[in-house]
Amino acid sequence: MDIDSMRLLFDTGLLVLIWMVQLLVYPSFRYYDKPNLVIWHKHYTVGLSIIVIPLMFGQLILASVQWFNTLSAETLINLLLVVLLWALTFIQFVPLHKKIADNKATPALLKRLVARNWWRTILWTVIFCWSVYTNL
Repeated sequence: MDIDSMRLLFDTGLLVLIWMVQLLVYPSFRYYDKPNLVIWHKHYTVGLSIIVIPLMFGQLILASVQWFNTLSAETLINLLLVVLLWALTFIQFVPLHKKIADNKATPALLKRLVARNWWRTILWTVIFCWSVYTNL
């Protein structure tokens, strides 16, 4: 399998994952009371990490390799979008998930989680579309 096909595979996996999280998982958090949300959140984050960590690392590695091999505007744009997603994840979402894990979730925090996650949903959708476009 060539690197373009592998990139499209990783981008597709993350696209499906983020839309499921955005439309199903994060909105469902508001239906849990605090003690059950903490229990579910711990289970959810462990399970999701098994899926998302390899996908995100794979996407970052492939974007980096493509940029280093090609040094084009197309590969630079892709790499910058992926790095932006990493930054958003660690700056915005890790602290929000920590508050949930620490039993400090409020309705406002859960609403903020869904609202802010639209940025990641849009960015991963753009990355997927960019991957399809650059592979045509």
